[in-house]
Amino acid sequence: MAYSAKSKKSGTEYFLHARTAANGKTKLYFFGKEVKEGAVDELPEGYEVSENSATGLPILKKKQA
Repeated sequence: MAYSAKSKKSGTEYFLHARTAANGKTKLYFFGKEVKEGAVDELPEGYEVSENSATGLPILKKKQA
């Protein structure tokens, strides 16, 4: 099952996905409303989920040291 985060503002559930950037080295993470190809089962190590207060969309951020 894909990792999910529920928006506190709208109550919508979003699912974490990952893909490789065009340079072939960088991993890009993003949230979507549906589980599609590239869905990730758990948070990557060293990251946490926060929410954009204006839009309610989840954001993946690196943890502060």
